Amino acid sequence: MRPLDFLRSLKLKLGVVIVVAVVAATAATAIGGHYGLPAALAGLIAGALAMALVQFLAHGMTFPLREMVTAARAMARGDYTLRVTATAGDEVGELARAFNTMATELEQADRFRRDLVANVSHELRTPLGALKARLENLVDGVEEPTPETLDGMLSQVDRLSVLVAQLLDLSKLESGSVPLDRVDLDAHALLDHVASEWREPAAARSVRLDVVSAADAVEVPADPQRLHQVVANLVANAVRHAPVGGHVQLSAGWVGDRARIEVADDGPGIDPEDAERVFERFYRSDRARAADDGGTGLGLAIARWIVELHGGTIRADPRHPHGCRMVVELPR
Repeated sequence: MRPLDFLRSLKLKLGVVIVVAVVAATAATAIGGHYGLPAALAGLIAGALAMALVQFLAHGMTFPLREMVTAARAMARGDYTLRVTATAGDEVGELARAFNTMATELEQADRFRRDLVANVSHELRTPLGALKARLENLVDGVEEPTPETLDGMLSQVDRLSVLVAQLLDLSKLESGSVPLDRVDLDAHALLDHVASEWREPAAARSVRLDVVSAADAVEVPADPQRLHQVVANLVANAVRHAPVGGHVQLSAGWVGDRARIEVADDGPGIDPEDAERVFERFYRSDRARAADDGGTGLGLAIARWIVELHGGTIRADPRHPHGCRMVVELPR
């Protein structure tokens, strides 16, 4: 029971406790004198009564602090699930609510850390396992060091290099240590540049890659290298998920006072429940996991961080009758 929770000040609560203790002691002394009890005995009874009331009232005031001690010790052991009772409206109640918020954030951070370690371990194990198997075959003489064998090993090394580079990029972006070198960037020229880089890989899958240019020039203050990284990631995903003989279209234009860059494909699309989660680190939908696409699950997470550093937004929209449209909007 916490009878003083309705009071919104710790000082007021302490004042109430003192007043109650004094009134109780005075009343007990007066009653003892009225019934002829010895002064010493009446004083002893009054003191005991006052202490009992103080303990009763103070117990509710300090209960959240004791809970915080227990929860903090659990956190030191790695358990972030305990929460503190935060029904009081005073400073201790505010501290309890702040403690619960901190505990929730620490629990999420710990979960992200464990997921990151598990996912990185999984992503590293696949190419390392393939490399190890190939090298063991070469050492044992099972395989000859043909150009095809060496090329396969090189592709696994490239995959490892991409993963490490993306992890470093993501770490820098999340820490906010990536300065943006903004210039007035021509979005159409950027799309043409990225399309020229990806036409050969797209042609290898019989995917047509087109750039649609708007009538008006689209210039935005952006870091050319970082925005190029965003568009390249989106195009890589689009080409990877487009069907054989499919079509990927890049476009740029204005929507009000915001520049919009779109990368659309006619692949299987993204389920509505996955539309937001695809921007999480290492998240891949069931369709993406089913495909042997070689993706790391970091490209869209990096793209979102870069776009948000520019003050923009990125989202995945459905494309009718099927497919996906990745939309980046940047402020003018």
